[in-house]
Amino acid sequence: MSCGVGGSSCETPRRRGALVMLAAMTAIFIVLSIFSFLKSRGQTTPDTITYGKYTADQGKRVFQAYNCMGCHTMVGNGAYLGPDLTEEYKHAGPAYLAAFLSSAGGWPTAAAVRAQLQDPSQVADTGIDSIDAYLKKFPGAAVRIERRGGGTTMMPNLPFSKDEIGQLIAYLKYTSAMNTEGWPPKVEVEGLDKRLQLAHGVAATTQTLAVAASPAPASAAPDPVALGAQLVKDNGCIACHATDKKRLVGPGWGGLYQSKVGLADGSTVTADDAYLAESIRDPNAKIVAGYPASVMPVYKTLLKDDEVNAIVAYLHTLGKQ
Repeated sequence: MSCGVGGSSCETPRRRGALVMLAAMTAIFIVLSIFSFLKSRGQTTPDTITYGKYTADQGKRVFQAYNCMGCHTMVGNGAYLGPDLTEEYKHAGPAYLAAFLSSAGGWPTAAAVRAQLQDPSQVADTGIDSIDAYLKKFPGAAVRIERRGGGTTMMPNLPFSKDEIGQLIAYLKYTSAMNTEGWPPKVEVEGLDKRLQLAHGVAATTQTLAVAASPAPASAAPDPVALGAQLVKDNGCIACHATDKKRLVGPGWGGLYQSKVGLADGSTVTADDAYLAESIRDPNAKIVAGYPASVMPVYKTLLKDDEVNAIVAYLHTLGKQ
C-alpha cells in the first residue's frame, strides 16, 4: 500500500525519523557543550601564568584599557601599525620589556636592560642577573639592542605605572606560552645575502667594509655634562624623572640641585653632590617623602664613579634653569 496524498500511513515514519534526528543533534550539542567547559584541553590559560605578583588576567585588562590593539596585533588580530606581540616575551624577555615599556619613545640600550635585571620578579622568572646570560637566552633582545638601541620609536611614552608594566609582562608571557597553531608565520630569508649582493653590488659591499675597518680618529675627552645627559638617556632615567619639576614615577629634576628635600623619615637634606651621587648609587638610602621605596634600580654596580659624577654634573645644569 502506497502513501497517498494527505494519507496518514507515511506520517508516522517521518515523524519518528525527525525525532531520532533531533535526539541525535541534542546529544551532540550536549557532548560539545561539556567538552567546551573542560578546563584547558591542553591549552595554556591566563589564570595559570604569573610574573612575580602579577597575573596575565590583570595584564590583559591593561592591554585593553590602553587600546594596544589599535596599533598592534595579537595572534593576527588587531591593527598593523606596530609589530605582532604574540611571541614578544619569548624573543625579548621580561627585562627588555620592562626597559622598553617604561620609556617607549626610545629603544632601550644595554645599560637600560642591565638596570632591569636587578628586579626580583625578573630574577625569579628567568634566573638571570647578568646581561651576557640574558642576551644569550633572549637573542631577540640582543638583536634589538644592536640594531636600534638608543634610537627613537614611533610609539608614545605611555603613563604606565610600575604595576601596569609588570601586569603587561605577565600577559605577554601568557601569549608566548599559547599554542598558536604556527602563528606568527616565519619569514623566508634563504638566499637573502646573495640577493642583497646582487641588488647593491659586491664592489659596494667591499667598499663599505673597507670604510668600516678604517680606524676612527682620536676624540677629545667628553664634556661631563654631555656625558651625563647621554647616560641619563641610555639608562632610561627620563622614563621616571622629568627634567623639570613635574612629578612622574620619581621626583622631577628641575631645580633639584642645592634645594631642600624632605625625606620619608621627617628629616630634610640638601641636594648637594654627595646626596645626588648617593641617591644614584643606592636610591633606598634616603627615601623622598611621598614616594615608595625599592622602585628605582640600584646603580651601585652598574655605573662607574666618573659616570655618576657626570650625571650629577648634568643635574647641576637643570638646577640653573
